[in-house]
Amino acid sequence: QVQVVESGGGLVQGGGSLRLSCTTSERIYAVNVARWYRQGPGKQRELVATLNNDDSTIYADSLEGRFTISLDDDKTTVFLQMDNLQPEDTAVYYCRLNFWRSLVAALKKRPIDVWGQGTQVTVSA
Repeated sequence: QVQVVESGGGLVQGGGSLRLSCTTSERIYAVNVARWYRQGPGKQRELVATLNNDDSTIYADSLEGRFTISLDDDKTTVFLQMDNLQPEDTAVYYCRLNFWRSLVAALKKRPIDVWGQGTQVTVSA
C-alpha cells in the first residue's frame, strides 16, 4: 500500500521559516489534490492549505498569507512553505494526498486518498 511521508518539521524561532515536504513511498502517476492540515496541542485538526489539480489554492484565513502550498514539476511531491512562523503555529502537520496511482487510474478517474503520519513543527517565542 502506498504511504504518504512528510518531512521538514522541526524547532524554529518565532519569525523563522520552514518548508515541509510530502511525497509517497512508491512511485505514482500524479497528485490530484493535496492538503495540509495541522493539529496544535489541545486543538482540533484544521485544514491549512489545499492545492487543486487546476493549480488553484485555498488557505485558512488565520494564516494571513504566510504559508504557500506548491507541487513539484513531476506532480509527485508537495511542499508547504511556512514563513514568519509564530508560536501559535506549533502543531503536528499532516499531509493528505489524493493521487492517481497510474495513468490507467487517472483515465478511469480512480484516485487514492492517503494521510501521512504527521511531522512536528515547534515555534519558540
